[in-house]
Amino acid sequence: MSVRTQSSEKPAEAVHRAGFACFVGRPNAGKSTLTNALVGQKVAITSNRPQTTRHTVRGIVHRPEAQLILVDTPGLHKPRTLLGERLNDVVRTTWAEVDVIGFCLPANEKIGPGDRFIAKELAAIKKTPKIAVVTKTDLVDSKTLAEQLIAIDRLGEELGITWAEIVPVSATAGKQVDLLADLLIPLLPEGPALYPEGDLTDEPEQVMVAELIREAALEGVRDELPHSIAVVVEEMLPREDRPADKPLLDIHANVFIERPSQKGIIIGPKGKRLKEVGIKSRKQIEALLGTPVFLDLHVKVAKDWQRDPKQLRRLGF
Repeated sequence: MSVRTQSSEKPAEAVHRAGFACFVGRPNAGKSTLTNALVGQKVAITSNRPQTTRHTVRGIVHRPEAQLILVDTPGLHKPRTLLGERLNDVVRTTWAEVDVIGFCLPANEKIGPGDRFIAKELAAIKKTPKIAVVTKTDLVDSKTLAEQLIAIDRLGEELGITWAEIVPVSATAGKQVDLLADLLIPLLPEGPALYPEGDLTDEPEQVMVAELIREAALEGVRDELPHSIAVVVEEMLPREDRPADKPLLDIHANVFIERPSQKGIIIGPKGKRLKEVGIKSRKQIEALLGTPVFLDLHVKVAKDWQRDPKQLRRLGF
């Protein structure tokens, strides 16, 4: 079993590599946090609620000798709704198209049926190299970590998966994140950069803005709401008649929920919660876009949108 815990000196290579890697794992296995840590800026939404990523968010890691494009997929899970089925299809399509797969398993949770379900699917994809990434190592002691590493090695043997590497990381503590990039890069094909230097994601700005609003709306709402929230940015326009040195961007967005009874939860008493969502997401949006923003939020009901193909399409799924 080869477990990487520190960087070994690499021979100087003149070749440039560029390609796609994706992180897979159960919902809440730390995939989005890891993507953000590798890119060094917030590109994927992170929340302590499972199943929050719905779009394939690509984070781009620029190195002099390589460009690593990270594709963040929703967590694979047993679907209960049409939305769930579509999310799983997105995951499988992504796996078939990337150059390397990172399978994220949290250090603080024993391997369970959900992990096995994904590992079996991965075993069927023969050609793509796979790295086992043990996440959240800051939450466990060295004995627990060692046990998890052995369990992952055994899981690979049992299902016929040869791990290219097994790497323990902590994205929140910044431990071994650079090492992970060092190990992913040699598995990419040789070739020129695929994105301009300085790009961190190819998500359209409107999608990223919608995700930041959704992330703020998810904070602290009751457990039954996470999947019921969708955000659509209706328009983003520079305010007219502003001096060049004092621009203002007007953003109008709708927060959709499934039932009228959920409206009060999102808005809060006397609109207090919605106001907090606006303040929090506006700060994040201004940091992302580098310009002052006026954010106009409205809460609307799209009845049972997760089960309705027409509404799913309208909300961008």
